[in-house]
Amino acid sequence: MIHLHHVPMARSLRVMWMLEELGLDYDLSLYSIRDGSMRTPEFLRLSPAGRTPVLEMGDEVIFESGAILQLLAERHPQSGLHRAPDHPDRARYLELIHYSETIGCLVENLNMNRVFLRNPADASPVVIRLLTARLRGALAAVGPQLRGDFLLDSGFSAADIMLAYGFVLADRYVRVGDYPELQAYWDRCKARPAYQRAAARDGVQDFFDRDFYPLPEV
Repeated sequence: MIHLHHVPMARSLRVMWMLEELGLDYDLSLYSIRDGSMRTPEFLRLSPAGRTPVLEMGDEVIFESGAILQLLAERHPQSGLHRAPDHPDRARYLELIHYSETIGCLVENLNMNRVFLRNPADASPVVIRLLTARLRGALAAVGPQLRGDFLLDSGFSAADIMLAYGFVLADRYVRVGDYPELQAYWDRCKARPAYQRAAARDGVQDFFDRDFYPLPEV
């Protein structure tokens, strides 16, 4: 039995997408960032930092979305989502899996400044503008990395799941549509039946209160 601990729209969506690509059955437990449900002793025994995703596979428990995707891809090589150590795309595969968190960390810092501060007046407009500019740069750098329809010459892989998920959140601060090449890539990823199934199971997010956060005045 596979059990995923999940916050809607959070990094655990990567794992849902991966499980759907692999055609694996799984159960979900849903959490909220805001209600303290991930700070209980029971949850912290699964995820010491109190974050999702956590994936339980029998007696095995693993957290961190990148680690989960790499592990699942390695265990299911027939899926075509893995790139073995001797594969010509192996280095780019690993590089782009981890580049996804360059985007993720910038979005997380913007979330802290724009969504989760108890008093929004405490946010620094200068810091927000700087983070947004860096996010623009990180997104713009993805376009030259595309190889045909996806990130690797050898086609769709776990690296696409890791990186493309970032557009779900980044689009709240920088419009992916400002980069036509990225938008076309994201549209191809979203059109995959596995992504659509994951999105249908995702649940309702409760942290963003608008579709887009424009830059504040300095």
